[in-house]
This record gives sequence, structure tokens and C-alpha cells, in this order.
Amino acid sequence: MRAVAATFVATACAIASAVEPGTWIDLTHPFDAATIYWPTEKGFQFEAGSNGPTAKGYYYAANRFTTAEHGGTHLDAPRHFSATGQTSDAIPVDRLVGDAVVIDVTRQCEADPAYEVSPDDLVAWEKAHARQLVDVIVLVRTGWGAKWADRTAYLGTAATGPAAVAQLRFPGVSPLAAKWLVEHRRIKAIGIDTASIDHGPSTLFGAHVVFCGANVPILENVASLDRLPDTGAFVAALPMKIAGGSGGPLRIVARVP
Repeated sequence: MRAVAATFVATACAIASAVEPGTWIDLTHPFDAATIYWPTEKGFQFEAGSNGPTAKGYYYAANRFTTAEHGGTHLDAPRHFSATGQTSDAIPVDRLVGDAVVIDVTRQCEADPAYEVSPDDLVAWEKAHARQLVDVIVLVRTGWGAKWADRTAYLGTAATGPAAVAQLRFPGVSPLAAKWLVEHRRIKAIGIDTASIDHGPSTLFGAHVVFCGANVPILENVASLDRLPDTGAFVAALPMKIAGGSGGPLRIVARVP
């Protein structure tokens, strides 16, 4: 356990020293034609307007876009997997801003692309950092953010449509770890740098069910987690405020200590 703790601390120090203190880091993937969505969704559709100079001499631009709630860097509101869960507009803002911690499981995910974060991973993090996962936004770093430009590597498949869902392969959080956090800790929200808080092969989406049932907001496809230290960052994760929504596009940023 001492060796694990030393690895955690060394990694945190290396990352922290690479970023200027006080820097704001954008943890959001851009929304464009290449943005990754679930295989059953059409993706982000952008329609440019008649942008340019007007007859009155000033420049004017106005575009249109269409998108599913769940795709790219986005929020899963608790309503996504709970009939009584909070909708996007009902989530208290203080659940979406605050101190963040990064649970780094890149080593485990390199060995197993469908790895599931376990309660043991969470306990090991707490022991290494001498603090509990309470009143924080938990961000799970699997290393998958580096694969974002390659849809096949990121999702495990380039296929689309309902049949492609069975081909998905990427890490996630196990239902047992979700249950442990909900029953034994008090987190504000949880995020991950993959397409789903449940790992790719999941068919029952147990982590979604647990978190949404406890009104814990979920942040998916979070970018640039490799630039954050294990502790000390302040995060603001503000989604589009869609009345009655089950989620929505998210702009998430972090300020490093």
C-alpha cells in the first residue's frame, strides 16, 4: 500500500508542476461534426447561417444546431435513469461547482480496456491522500481522453446503429463502486473521460441506476483530465439548462491550485 501511495503522490506532483498555478483548464471537447455520440444518435448537426457583412455595413452571424442531450461532453441528469430523479434544470448549482479530485486508473485500464473502477480503487485513493471522498466532484481518469480523435479506439467500434452498442468497449465505474460512494460517502457529482459512467460492455447500466437514483449528477466525455492534479482543482460544470431535460451539452472548466 505504501508503494501505491507513493505512486499516487508522485503522479499528482508531476501533473501539478506541469500547469501554472491559477490556470483555468477547459475540460470540454468541442461540438462539431466529429464529436462522438452514442452509436444510436445522429450526432451534432451544425447549419451555418448567411454570415457576413450586411447592407447596413456591420457584420452579422447566426447559426443553428441540432443535438441529442447525450453526446460530446455532457451532463446525465438524474432523470436519465430515475423516474423521480432531478431534471437538468432542477439540479442545484452547488452540486455542479466545487473542489474536485481525480481518481487515476489509467494503469488498470491499459491492462483491461473494459476495466471497472472498484471500491478498492476508491479506498486506495483515500488512503494515499489521507482524505475521504466527501463534498467533492469526483473525476475518473481512465486515459481514454487521449483517444478522442479516433472513434474506434474511443468507443471500441466505429459502427453506428442499435447493433453497434454490443460492440462498445471502454472503462467505467462498477455498480459496486457507485453503491459504495452513494451509501458511504457524500459526493457532489461524478465525471469520467469515457462515453459512459458504465463500462462499454454494460447492458444493465448499474452505475447509472445507482447514481441517478441518489440524485448524483454524472458528467461524461470529460476532456483533459491528465492536466489536473489528484486534489486541489476547483471545477465548474455548467450544462445547458433544459427544462425537463434528462441531460444536455456541458461546458466544464477547472482552476488548478
